[in-house]
Amino acid sequence: MATVAPVRTILLYSDDSSVRETVRGAVGSVADSAGTVIEWLDVATHAEVVRRADLGGIDLMILDGEADKAGGMGVCRQLKNEIFECPPVLLLTGRPQDAWLASWSLADVAVPRPIDPIELQRAVRRVLAGEVVAGAAL
Repeated sequence: MATVAPVRTILLYSDDSSVRETVRGAVGSVADSAGTVIEWLDVATHAEVVRRADLGGIDLMILDGEADKAGGMGVCRQLKNEIFECPPVLLLTGRPQDAWLASWSLADVAVPRPIDPIELQRAVRRVLAGEVVAGAAL
């Protein structure tokens, strides 16, 4: 009997499809050495982020802090204040100096631009493994 690999769901929010492509390419499709598969939910609007978060079933949200109209920092703060047991949030910041803004937004982890694929993948794996708790990595 074949075994089915576990799946972790990551919601990826950015209004820029090239940012979403870069993040997916950096992180990949496998979450850990056990072969846990990543299911990506690409979202381009604030309303869809909120709708998907309300539905549940998300293991991690990656939010683009530089998204137009509704930046990831404000969206993160809203979700952390409105969603009971909000999933962890990894915030993509415009630069390393923006870590304090990520802290204000209640993000659990911040990764600055330009995106370092190794740093991003390491942060995602740590969050999915449960090693990051309520902003401890900021």
